[in-house]
Amino acid sequence: MKIAIPVDHKNIESSVCISFGRTPYFLIYNIETKESNFLENSAANSQGGAGIKAAQTVVDSEVYALLTPRCGENAAEVINAAGVKIYKTISSSIRDNITAFEERKLSLLDDTHAG
Repeated sequence: MKIAIPVDHKNIESSVCISFGRTPYFLIYNIETKESNFLENSAANSQGGAGIKAAQTVVDSEVYALLTPRCGENAAEVINAAGVKIYKTISSSIRDNITAFEERKLSLLDDTHAG
């Protein structure tokens, strides 16, 4: 099972990015194999629609879930339509959030904001 997390740097010791659509990178992490893959977010410098473009990147990565501190309503619609679950992160630590997800301690993100 793969999950996606918006991150500030291409390093698992980095922190979760507070901006989903404008995050520089997405960590695609495989829960079973512990394999990490970092994708550059081509939407980060978009004039508009960054959240929707970033959401499509996540969907195209065929992940089960997105772990993020916040998400815009348009991006959330794209992600939810693809059947990807959105979970709210609990700290800025990537590792802490992965552990919390594995232990089923993260809540579904139900409060989106206007894009």
